[in-house]
Amino acid sequence: MANRHLSRSIVLQTLFEWDFNNGEKINLKEVVERNLKEFAPGLEDDDFVFSLIKQILEKRVAIDEIIQKAAPEWPIDKISIVDRNILRIGLTELLFGDRKQVPPKVAINEAIELAKTFGGENSSKFINGVLGAVYKEIGEPGKDEKSKKRRNDEPVDITKLPVEKLGGALVYAKKANQVYFGLVHDVFGYWTLSKGHIEEDENVEEGTIRELKEEIGLDIKIIEKLGENEYVANNPEKGKILKKVTYFLAESEYKELQLESSGGLDGARWFQLSEIPDLHIYNDIIPLISKAIEIISKLK
Repeated sequence: MANRHLSRSIVLQTLFEWDFNNGEKINLKEVVERNLKEFAPGLEDDDFVFSLIKQILEKRVAIDEIIQKAAPEWPIDKISIVDRNILRIGLTELLFGDRKQVPPKVAINEAIELAKTFGGENSSKFINGVLGAVYKEIGEPGKDEKSKKRRNDEPVDITKLPVEKLGGALVYAKKANQVYFGLVHDVFGYWTLSKGHIEEDENVEEGTIRELKEEIGLDIKIIEKLGENEYVANNPEKGKILKKVTYFLAESEYKELQLESSGGLDGARWFQLSEIPDLHIYNDIIPLISKAIEIISKLK
């Protein structure tokens, strides 16, 4: 077994014991050393084990929030101890690791292998679904590149996938003759647009107005449609689904943003136009902002 893969198995065994005991009366250093001695004598890369465990526990709150966002049908305490700690390992490496050392796809594949070895019958599919959904959501460079298909792979027919509709808006407000944009900050570290799910009994504009009121406490007025985006996502229970997002430009009164308690978001604030270029923003949001600026400049 390759050193790094063996190291991750030691991390998983250690986290299992820590989690099983609710983190109480556990000397992690002693547990790691015991597991190394019993399962990996002579391992040359034990620094990786200690470093990864330390990073996981430091980021655990944020990681667990990401799991809740990516798998909302599975509360964190309902996921098996093995599966949730494999997710913690995979997400820590995927989101916070050194990508030169561990590329995103390697982080995902390693987690899937842990699930096949230590998890239940459906663990690997569940782990793959959650990590795949996060990988799709973070706007990873190259994520839309077509991978080489295996001989038995078949292309996904998106016309047959269940559709989930979402509505979002780039909200602007004026204060002292300055234009401000209201953005939300997600747990992946990006500033993005507020959005939410559209109910079956409402149109996209109505749903977007409702969602932004709930998510950031603003009463908005839809000005113009900015664009659409769609992508295939993995749902742990439903499998592949097609998410269709419609984005609008919306106007609001300038007032304090009141962020709804959410596992996926950790901040919301107004920015002047001059501040936007310095923000960490998803690539597909940039054209929407550019179009919004053009529209606003033509409004009286």
